[in-house]
Amino acid sequence: MRGLYALPPGADFAAGFVRGLLARMQGSPPEALAAVTVWCNSGHTLRAIESALRGSGPLLLPRLRLIAELGSGAGFAPPAPPLARQLDLAQLVARALTGDATGQSVPTLAASLSALMAEMQAEGLGPDALERIDAGAHAAHWQQALAFLRIAAGFHLHGPPVDREAQQRAAAERLASDWQQGLNLPEGPVIVAGSTGSHGATRLFMQAVAALPQGAVVLPGYTPMPEGAAAAMHEDHPQARFAPLVAACGEPALWDDTPAPDPARNALVALALRPAPVTDQWVAEGPSLGDLPAATGRMTLIEADSPAAEANALATLIRGAVHENRPVTLIAADRSLTRRVAAALDRWGIIPDDSAGVPLPLTAAGLFLRHVAELPGQPFGIDSLLVLLKHPLTATGAGDAARRSHLLHSRELELHLRRHGPAFPDGAALRAWGERPARGTGEASPERAAWAGMIAAALDVTLPLIADPAPLPLTERAARHRRIAETWAAGAGTPDASRLYAEAAGEKARAVLDYLALHAPRGPAMTARDFARLLADQLQAQAVRMDVAAHPLVRIRGPREARTEATGLVILGGLNEGGWPQALDPDPWLSRPMREAAGLTLPERRIGLAAHDFQIAIAAPQVVLSRARRNDEAETIPSRWLNRLVNLLGGLPGQGGPQALAAMRARGQLWLDRARAVEAPAQADLAPLAPRPSPRPPAPALRELSVTAVQTLIRDPYAIYARQVLGLSPLDPLRPEPDAAERGNVLHAIIQRFLTPPPSPQDPPQALQERLLAAADEVLAAQVPWPTSRLFWRARIGGIAAQLCRDEHARLQQGAPLAVETQRRLAVAGLDFSLTAKPDRIDRLHDGTAVIYDYKSGTPATRPQILQFDKQLPLTAAMAERGAFGEQMRVADLRYIRLGGEGETRSHGWDAEMQATWDQFVELISAYLRGEYGFTARRAMERMTHGSDYDHLSRHGEWSEADPPQPQEVGHG
Repeated sequence: MRGLYALPPGADFAAGFVRGLLARMQGSPPEALAAVTVWCNSGHTLRAIESALRGSGPLLLPRLRLIAELGSGAGFAPPAPPLARQLDLAQLVARALTGDATGQSVPTLAASLSALMAEMQAEGLGPDALERIDAGAHAAHWQQALAFLRIAAGFHLHGPPVDREAQQRAAAERLASDWQQGLNLPEGPVIVAGSTGSHGATRLFMQAVAALPQGAVVLPGYTPMPEGAAAAMHEDHPQARFAPLVAACGEPALWDDTPAPDPARNALVALALRPAPVTDQWVAEGPSLGDLPAATGRMTLIEADSPAAEANALATLIRGAVHENRPVTLIAADRSLTRRVAAALDRWGIIPDDSAGVPLPLTAAGLFLRHVAELPGQPFGIDSLLVLLKHPLTATGAGDAARRSHLLHSRELELHLRRHGPAFPDGAALRAWGERPARGTGEASPERAAWAGMIAAALDVTLPLIADPAPLPLTERAARHRRIAETWAAGAGTPDASRLYAEAAGEKARAVLDYLALHAPRGPAMTARDFARLLADQLQAQAVRMDVAAHPLVRIRGPREARTEATGLVILGGLNEGGWPQALDPDPWLSRPMREAAGLTLPERRIGLAAHDFQIAIAAPQVVLSRARRNDEAETIPSRWLNRLVNLLGGLPGQGGPQALAAMRARGQLWLDRARAVEAPAQADLAPLAPRPSPRPPAPALRELSVTAVQTLIRDPYAIYARQVLGLSPLDPLRPEPDAAERGNVLHAIIQRFLTPPPSPQDPPQALQERLLAAADEVLAAQVPWPTSRLFWRARIGGIAAQLCRDEHARLQQGAPLAVETQRRLAVAGLDFSLTAKPDRIDRLHDGTAVIYDYKSGTPATRPQILQFDKQLPLTAAMAERGAFGEQMRVADLRYIRLGGEGETRSHGWDAEMQATWDQFVELISAYLRGEYGFTARRAMERMTHGSDYDHLSRHGEWSEADPPQPQEVGHG
């Protein structure tokens, strides 16, 4: 047992390794196995080998070690915490970025720099390696990056090894040197299992082990390469990482005689993955592959139209395997796909065994900490407050009863803030709400007031701490973040009693916060954005294994686990470029030629490792390949390896390649069709399409209506029915925006402030203009919390102020304002019904007549629109003539004053055609009150594309405006 060995792709690595080990130990005493030391590449491999050993009967187990722990027994001090070393580098990065206005993230750059330093240590490269790079041969920004790197490397790589990678490299070099000289040789056999030697330190150790008298290295998924192909291999080839080992130790022998599950398929895949310069071998060697339909008989290709369709097809396939009592493993690099599949399996109550667990940032505790970290630097609006109030960890420190009360009050507060604001609530606003009389009682609720006081106190703590997003000492940033999080989680209780740190996710969240606080003194001052990025990175490094009863037959694994888990039915999901293989992260420090000159590995190394995982996984006994043709944005590109396989099959008609590919796709289409059948509702479950509604409630349906709602009654009667009869009102937006409606409200408030009390006829236009602009400043300061909008709207009113005030001066010479935003109602004779109005302005002229004004922030209605739909002004005039605003008076004119454009005034007169509006309205409302008309949905919309707040209620879309309305008696018993 000496030298280099291998197992082929598709072989159960753990089982094959144990069979080969036990075969070599045959005839040795039982205790000899205990003298063997097995170094494993990962914890997954170690556990799989241990499980296979325990399943082989009563044995004394060998010593199982991890290669990553190579430096731990070499006499070094415990390795430095990675975060501490990263923060040391962040100090350098922050100083280098002083004065930089590009907005680069210090934690992100420091993390990539730390990874580069770790790679240099693993490859045995010191600061002098950077001197091999000819700076003059590269662009100016690369020269600047290189100059900084030389400083950082001299700082970080100097002195004794303190990082795990440096200690591992030093231990490997020491062992290799000692063993080569015959010193400190191990007492028993030493075996390295499952590693590809992708890192320099690991490769050095593997070469040293292979040279031991009782040393062996067992490679996973090795495929011999023809001489020409081996010479043409680049870093992105699946066998490229083995080339240095093979060159140093010779061609590996088979460790176990058990053949691969499907040698014919292995040959097909190996040829498909030949290096690009020798793909001419497809033509030369393709005919030797034999019958391709037989080689691909246990392969299925699923090409779905979307990621959702892919996930549903895979979930259906997994459900079929469970029904047949077959184990199935989904291997994917795209975690969004695995989460989709897990969600789809929930339909059948199947919980997969997901080795990756749930990323800590996606747990309740992780999301809560991320929300809090993102608060600084942005306005604290209603949505920000509700994110905190409604989070499941908020106010959990005082028990379940307090939490239920908290949710009830949060709902009441949300409705109040949506309707009444303010857009940016603070402690004072919360206390004022808590002291308001409760609905229906007329008295303040002590319980609600106490809760509002608690939330107000939390806001009093939070708002000052998030007010400054500028750089602060990292210890202060971390302390502020933790104080805010614990304040909201505690509620009326304590942080330790809350659920913030409960269960596995909470414990890991606390550990991350403690870890940050411990090493924060070593970091630079950080902005709020950079701290949020740093926290997110630390959370992302953790995962939580949920304590659930996973199904014993269903597993979800990552690509690296294909070496030990690709057995039975294996699904390779998400085979698109950017998914598997995943896109390479850009290196901000070294370009590709610079890395090559320094002796570092090329970026394509990661592609080669992913390709090796693919080659192992596709060699499973039965395999399903899947991809989505489109994602949410555009068409996808098939994974390069799948593309090669498809092209090779399509180019070998003599061996039945096209027929084999068609059969693979047909088997995949079967699962796509089954998934669609599962998704599609049965015919009996399909609800019939709704007709166009025209409900007729019991008469009288209405008691009152405003003049502004009459237009809605004409255009969309169903909206009046929903609002007035059913009492349904749309929720106000969660995040108030300075939109056109809000601008109109503010401009009207400015005019109301300007006219209250009415100005004097003796005031010159200039004085009126000053008064108008002063009113604008007061209203904008009080009602518009958006600084940019305040400036724009102030400029808008300022641009038309001169014209408005010249016209206002002329109006004041003719009469005086009689009513400004004054609410009045008028009972309609003969009907149990009242019409209400709140006109913008009514002026009484010196001759006793009245002029009705309406201020318009948008485009005023035309005369045809007024006569047919927009009845507000003529109905207000009719109410004035009937004494709704005092004594009866004759109307002289209807006018629009535009609060936009040029600030002009438009007159529409008060002729017989306009005066007929009242009789037309009485006739219309009488028909509705008697139940003769149904409240038809979207009866006469101004544009077909215009939406209604109640389209979802009327089920618009199941019917169209071309469908006749269907009258329906509602509420009659």
